[in-house]
Amino acid sequence: MLDPQILRKDLVQVANQLKRRDFVLDISSLQVLESSRKEFQVATELLRSERNKISKNIGIAKSKGEDATSLLEKVGQLGESLDANEGSLKAVQVELDQFSLGLPNIPEDTVPDGRDESQNVEVRKWGDVPDFSFEPRDHVDLGGLINGIDFEAGARLSGSRFSVLRGNVARMYRALGQFMLDRHILRNDYTEVHVPFLVNEEAMTGTGQLPKFKEDLFAVSNGDYFLIPTAEVPVTNLARDTIFESEDLPTRLACLSSCFRSEAGSYGKDTRGLIRQHQFEKVELVQFAKPESSSRQLEELIGHAESILRELELPYRVVSLCAGDLGFSAAQTFDLEVWLPAQKCYREISSCSNFKDFQARRIGARWRNPETGKTELIHTLNGSGLAVGRTLVAILENYQDADGRVAIPSALRPYMSDQTHL
Repeated sequence: MLDPQILRKDLVQVANQLKRRDFVLDISSLQVLESSRKEFQVATELLRSERNKISKNIGIAKSKGEDATSLLEKVGQLGESLDANEGSLKAVQVELDQFSLGLPNIPEDTVPDGRDESQNVEVRKWGDVPDFSFEPRDHVDLGGLINGIDFEAGARLSGSRFSVLRGNVARMYRALGQFMLDRHILRNDYTEVHVPFLVNEEAMTGTGQLPKFKEDLFAVSNGDYFLIPTAEVPVTNLARDTIFESEDLPTRLACLSSCFRSEAGSYGKDTRGLIRQHQFEKVELVQFAKPESSSRQLEELIGHAESILRELELPYRVVSLCAGDLGFSAAQTFDLEVWLPAQKCYREISSCSNFKDFQARRIGARWRNPETGKTELIHTLNGSGLAVGRTLVAILENYQDADGRVAIPSALRPYMSDQTHL
């Protein structure tokens, strides 16, 4: 959520900044609501002050033995007016809050201009794209050859965009999650957490999934819970209504979880294979930071995600998302894209973002500044470290041979009884 003070003082500037995201801020509607809020706020404060003044006079009159009937009547009338104004003020504030919940974050100045992913900017590449002497198979065909991926069984059990993994492929999938968690906990100083996969509406609103992206979520039939689209939601909400001391920051948390997405806005896109499933697993990295260090910690977080790809020796690139391709809550995002030989292109495998104080304002996450003694909003960051299914896809396609066998990356072999191939 954006700072309401900025909206009141620099509304035109905010509108221009959001225009970079191709978002049109309805200035007139916001001004009408803010004008009404101010009007009711002033009236309420005047009525409250007048009532307090008369109440004091009633006490004085009674202490002198004077008749306070007229003053009591006036206090009663003021009380009725005050109740009416407070009700109107509350109603306008609810409208303002709902309006504000629909406003995306302001892009950092260093975010490149652009309207969609075609205008994202490549920052760097790592690794050599494999040069096969044969036409590489995609992961769907490879999974079928080694009897490791069964989409028909997934469809029978649940429907389209579900799958069943078998044998060594299932084992590699499990090994990948364990490998990623171990690296982040033992080498990158993250604390592992295990969180619920069902969260309430308040948690979804806190990270920005609600109210805007309700159609992308799976809601439980009683309406009280949602299946998490990413562990970002419950892990970030661990900071809800918390005041961190200076020495508590930065806080680094890592979580392996299942994720559930309806993919409502991706009709017909990536329908083949494991790239875009309704259920998948992901290791999520979340950091809570002091405002002055969050940009530096974003670079650190990106490096942690990159380290997994480097250990697995998977070629990838880092791209800076343009303003028009930023997620709703993000002020800045860098994607890691891994090379997929069958598609002959790089595909997203991790998205690392700095949300600054946007989420913290929604969840009331603060830290105590020792220099001032006052509490301030923290900055929140997160990134995938990595998406397990897409990492599996990348290994199958990059490590295949002409016979359809798939080598196991050296870093992963200790997690698979030192097997060399699937």
